[in-house]
Amino acid sequence: MRTVYLGTSAFAAAVLERLAASAQAPALVVTRPDRPRGRGRRLGPPPVALAARALGLELHQPESVNADDARARISAARPDAVCVCAFGALLREPLLSEHELINVHPSLLPRWRGAAPVERAIMAGDERTGVSIMQVEAGLDSGPVYLAGEEPIAPEDTYGTLAARLQELAALLLVRTLDERPQPRAQPDEGATYADKIAPQDRTLGAQRPAAVNDRVVRALQPHIGARVALPDGSLLGVSRAELRDPQAAGGLRAEGERLWLGGLELLEVQPAGGRSMLTAAYLRGHGLRPARPEPQWPR
Repeated sequence: MRTVYLGTSAFAAAVLERLAASAQAPALVVTRPDRPRGRGRRLGPPPVALAARALGLELHQPESVNADDARARISAARPDAVCVCAFGALLREPLLSEHELINVHPSLLPRWRGAAPVERAIMAGDERTGVSIMQVEAGLDSGPVYLAGEEPIAPEDTYGTLAARLQELAALLLVRTLDERPQPRAQPDEGATYADKIAPQDRTLGAQRPAAVNDRVVRALQPHIGARVALPDGSLLGVSRAELRDPQAAGGLRAEGERLWLGGLELLEVQPAGGRSMLTAAYLRGHGLRPARPEPQWPR
């Protein structure tokens, strides 16, 4: 079967590597254009572009996959199916109708439709998630499902550890779908939830929340986005790694010797603004907890 692959993220790159080793290796890979990345904001390729080049696959990086030239490039590859995984841009008509579009979505649909299903599943405290291989339609991840598989979420799972297992499952299910061509089944609307893109407020840990909730935020955003906590002076400190000590204990940020706590959550590794991640003990020796900024005193 001839395929074309649309993807952008590191998750999509991992699935592409496994797909390329199968009999369904794509004739063309389409990804997003190079973008400024990192602290220096240097122009860099998305992970799928790097993977495609390493695999020797034909690569196209249009500004818009819905544009005439991009659609013509896809059609020229004569695909029997176009596989989509974490592409990061909306697919519109007439592209939707020109090919069979098969999407890899890392959740058990209809739960967690949308942009950040893995992160939202961990944040919500779900005990399981999975991968759904679905038919793309105009609605948001609402198309019928070809195949789905479950994956438990362990109490210590981070995005990184869970995503690695989901990538393996996703590739297996995608290849099975292409090989077996099962009849897709409509999703129920009952039980549908939406995994909104991670916003700045989603990253910030809260002193009023139980430590278990803050712990799930840290794990859900590790290592790719990163949680953060507000310091007494109003600045933000990244939280790279934490350990849950008392699940129900809420409370503000406090230092005890070379240990830093937010309620019942011990912050083990932190990242100052503009700096590198470091052990909390080293951070406290070099920075401490700066006091709150004094209120300005205006003359009367």
